[in-house]
Amino acid sequence: MCRDVTLPPGPLYRVAGFPLSLPCTVSGYEGSRTQDFEWFFYREDAGAKQIGVVSTRDREFPYAPFQARVQSGEVRVERDSGDKARLVIQRLRPDDQGRYECYTPSTDMRYQGNYSASVDVKVIPDTLLITHTRVLTGQPVPEGAGLQLTCATSVMTVQHTHVSLTFGVRSSTGYGFPGHNLHEVMSIDHELRVVPGRGSSYQQRYTDGEIGLEKRSGEGGRDMYVLKMSALEPGDSGSYFCEAAQWILDPSYQWERIAQRTMELGNLSVQPLAGTLAVVVEPAGEVSLQPGSPLSLACQVTGAGWWNRSALLVQWMRRGPAGGVEVEVARMDPDGVVSWGDDASKGGGGSMEKEAEGRFTLRRFSVHPLDAGTYRCAVSVYAGRPTPGASSPATITQRSEGVLVSLRTKEHSVSATIKMPHQVIPKRGSTVTLLCNVSVVTMGPNQVEVRWLQKKVESDGKGDTPPVESKGSLLATLTYDGMAHIYNNGSDLSIDRISASVYRLRVFSAHEDDQGHYLCQAEVWAQDPHGRWYNTGAQAVSSTVHVYLYARVVDLLLIPLVIGVSCALFIGVFIIATVTCCFMKRLARQRSRIK
Repeated sequence: MCRDVTLPPGPLYRVAGFPLSLPCTVSGYEGSRTQDFEWFFYREDAGAKQIGVVSTRDREFPYAPFQARVQSGEVRVERDSGDKARLVIQRLRPDDQGRYECYTPSTDMRYQGNYSASVDVKVIPDTLLITHTRVLTGQPVPEGAGLQLTCATSVMTVQHTHVSLTFGVRSSTGYGFPGHNLHEVMSIDHELRVVPGRGSSYQQRYTDGEIGLEKRSGEGGRDMYVLKMSALEPGDSGSYFCEAAQWILDPSYQWERIAQRTMELGNLSVQPLAGTLAVVVEPAGEVSLQPGSPLSLACQVTGAGWWNRSALLVQWMRRGPAGGVEVEVARMDPDGVVSWGDDASKGGGGSMEKEAEGRFTLRRFSVHPLDAGTYRCAVSVYAGRPTPGASSPATITQRSEGVLVSLRTKEHSVSATIKMPHQVIPKRGSTVTLLCNVSVVTMGPNQVEVRWLQKKVESDGKGDTPPVESKGSLLATLTYDGMAHIYNNGSDLSIDRISASVYRLRVFSAHEDDQGHYLCQAEVWAQDPHGRWYNTGAQAVSSTVHVYLYARVVDLLLIPLVIGVSCALFIGVFIIATVTCCFMKRLARQRSRIK
């Protein structure tokens, strides 16, 4: 085993004014695991004259040219391990160019191997330049706004070097630890790879196309680097900078950073939408209308940033006068497509329009009682995303105060009773008739819409347990304009209006499934000044009438008749067989006497 001392292969090119780090490693030694290192320097213009630089065992080792620099710490030895240490020169000078030797005093039993190694260091001028075209003023910009920063770099050297550039930010709020509020936003490394910042949202935003970095050719041999951020977030606030670094490929085929420059770009303050976004409905407070009157509500959106950079989803919501669940009346998607919510909104006749930037109007051409309630405008902002995807989350959603829309309607009262015709016993296979008598008290033209429902009675099969009523099912509807709708339930039905106030349901060829509780429901429809019919909301539900199907007389006599006929046939056959048997026996005796 022989001692071996190694340094990186040379020559090594480094830039004046920037650090030099030379790692020296010793192996194959005997003795202590902590080896000492001594560094010597040989100037190119001084021949073989040896100059002591620094030692790990002797504080008086440095020669005069390095004494002050060693005492100040500019030149020092940093130990990586017991058998590895590096010479560090914090700021290279042009006259530091020369050959550096690393020597390790012997701790071996026998002197064998090499005890030193050397490497040539070339000091080249610092020609790395960095400039910018815009300085941030610190004026607040709205969330979702875009940002473009440009830095230019150039380097003049005969050596083949590469330049990397990084845009970074020092956040205005840190985490309590030094350096934790420093973030790399985007960079182009020395191998021309675009790299988003690590450990933050920058990687996802780069994937989504919200941030990017381009390299362009500029004037005078400069390289232009352009950072684009399409959707600023409050967390993007801070002090921005760009950092250029010069790299060289050492003979060891390792890239080494040999120079760098940092350019401050100013402060950026991103104002959250939560502090600027406002959604207001006009008119405010309460709107009182007559049935059939037009309704117009405007949703005014302000503080959402630049309209061409942020998409909006605008919804009109309504909650009924009695409260309950809020339903969507209409919406305008970010692409401008209008869709209507519940069935009442679809059929009510109206429009939703974008009148101007930030102003969205809901119109109902003729309001009816079902349109009454509290209206709100809900706005979802996709900050910095003009065309968000279907699954993209909104940056913020804000709702307006409610405006109460009430209708001055006429009083309507309605009652409904159900009955079967007198002295009619429903039987299986016969036609079952039910009558619904509707009484309406109102002013002006009106019509009635009648629904027939059936609640079947089912037993749970536990003897004395009372029967359980199932949920009522809709059998048929006679609309206010006389249209009959029969719903298929396996029965043959018909509905009609036999007088001004009497409505009839008939079940033909009734069978067991038609038994149960029947009821009728009446709704009053009135006519607005434009001649359109609307549901007043006045309705009445009758009590129930129980339909039980009795058996027919012929059904009651069928079983006894069958039993009687069967018994008669059996007895007849028995008598005939007995008579025949007796006759044959008697005939046989007579024949035996004759013989």
